Amino acid sequence: MRWFLCLLAVFVLWMLLFWSVEPAVIGSGVFFALIIGTLLGDIYPEGLAKVFSPRRWFWFLVYLPVFLYYCIRANVDVMLRVLHPDLPIRPGIVRIRTTLKSEMAKTFLANSITLTPGTLVMDIDGQDLYIHWIYVREGDVAQRTAEICGVFERLLRRIFE
Repeated sequence: MRWFLCLLAVFVLWMLLFWSVEPAVIGSGVFFALIIGTLLGDIYPEGLAKVFSPRRWFWFLVYLPVFLYYCIRANVDVMLRVLHPDLPIRPGIVRIRTTLKSEMAKTFLANSITLTPGTLVMDIDGQDLYIHWIYVREGDVAQRTAEICGVFERLLRRIFE
């Protein structure tokens, strides 16, 4: 099943990129989809059939504006720290613990954190994420976890698990 989903995804991407129904484009798309599906089908994520669930799409559509809000908020925060000399910059590496189980959910969480300015996920080790943060506040692991990924984690759990 993973092989077929990989093949289908590659073929659909090929057709969207070329945006043509000429026989040569379709034939070459099938050819390359078969090659890539054969080579990469085993490493394609499991459970991708869940993608077609309307409930998951709803929560993904809720996730997008939330992510955009936090991204804009982080951009303004970093901009103010750069422009205003009195705002502190205290960089450091913090460890947070996630409750997400699937690798895809952890990857989305890490990318969401990294795409918000001022944070960069350096490593994922089991349930722990190591994050370089522009301003490390004092507090315990649970408090930092809630501050960095609280909203993202709740929404990503509904989408991927």
